[in-house]
Amino acid sequence: MATLIKERRVNNKKMEVLAQKYTTNPNATTSTVTQATNRTTAVELNTTAGNIVTDATSLAAEASANFTVTNDKVKVGDVVVLNIRSGSNGGNTAVSVVTVADGSFVIKVSNHNAAAGTAETGAIIINFIVLGVE
Repeated sequence: MATLIKERRVNNKKMEVLAQKYTTNPNATTSTVTQATNRTTAVELNTTAGNIVTDATSLAAEASANFTVTNDKVKVGDVVVLNIRSGSNGGNTAVSVVTVADGSFVIKVSNHNAAAGTAETGAIIINFIVLGVE
C-alpha cells in the first residue's frame, strides 16, 4: 500500500509523492543458522529476522561468494536488510542482497581487499531483517 506523503503542482499539474509502508511482524522471533561446508552452501531460516554464521572457508582478495537463504517468510516484493555483526577479519568485507524471490533471497559476501591482499577467513555473523511491503 502506498501512502501519500506530499502533493504539489508543477506546471499546473498535480504531482504526488508516494512512499511505500514497510512492516515487520510484531510477533517475529529471531533465530540463528550456521552455514556448513563452504561459503556457497545454502542455509534455511524461516524467520523475519535472524543471524547467519558463515563458514570460515578462505575467501581470497577481490573474490566473492553467493549463497541462498531459504526462508518461507520472504516474498518477491520484500526488502531484505543485512549487516555484518562480527567475525570478519579481512578488513574490507561486505555483504549485500543479490536477489529476492518468493521463499528465498541470495546473499553475496565480497572481499574488497586489493589483489594479493588479506583473505577473509572469519566466520562472519550476518544480521538480517525482512521488511514486507503492505
